[in-house]
Amino acid sequence: MRVFRSGLRKLVRRPASWVSLGLLLALLALVFLAVGASARQLESQEGSGNALLLVTFPDAYELVLGFILGLGGLLALLYAAAIAGSEWTWGTLKSAVARGEGRSTYMIGTFASVAVVVGVALLVAYGFGLVAAVLGATLAGVSTAGLNDSATLGSLPEALARAWVALIEQAAIGFAVATITRSQIAGIGVGIALYFGEQFGGLFIGDIVKWFPFNAANAAVVFGPTVSSNGQAVPTLEPNIALLVVVAWLAGALVVASLITERAEISG
Repeated sequence: MRVFRSGLRKLVRRPASWVSLGLLLALLALVFLAVGASARQLESQEGSGNALLLVTFPDAYELVLGFILGLGGLLALLYAAAIAGSEWTWGTLKSAVARGEGRSTYMIGTFASVAVVVGVALLVAYGFGLVAAVLGATLAGVSTAGLNDSATLGSLPEALARAWVALIEQAAIGFAVATITRSQIAGIGVGIALYFGEQFGGLFIGDIVKWFPFNAANAAVVFGPTVSSNGQAVPTLEPNIALLVVVAWLAGALVVASLITERAEISG
């Protein structure tokens, strides 16, 4: 618990925590307010109905969460990679071990603090995104009657919980990669390559890639029909199966990070 509390205090002061959240909030505001402000232009264009769904409730509840999961997953990966990499490049892990902290205990405690920060960021971003969607709907002249949809509101706690697990799984991948490379820059670079490589691979080997961490994370929070890309159906896992796969990737990433830390040479 000492490592966890210390980690939280450090993360609150880290610029990366605020920059990552600020970037996500700015993009949410840009997307949802821009759709509302450009509603008149959209009305005359083909496919405008799909765009206005972003600010139409109750659909907006799911779309805001989907947007956060899509962009926030990459930000969580980069954020966790930066935190784990700094433990090596800044020498804080070495100092902790010198004080008698267990290596695995320290790294798991550090990741636990990252997971809490990601969870708080999810709640803040989701609340902010809903406000942006309501403002966008007002600008577009779209009714907000669906805000009180009881079925959607009843499913929100489970949806947010699934989204949090999906986000921290992606964060764990970045955390493990940075631990393996022992570098912030390498961890971020390799993490980005893995993220976009998986998306690209889905175009050719979708039946295999759907079991990979980022695709599984998205599938775990999908409520509607199979997602389509460029008019082609993309193979996805059933949400409950995807959630189990996500938990497996999360646990595996933390085990790898712990084993690497335990066997690494950090003296000197």
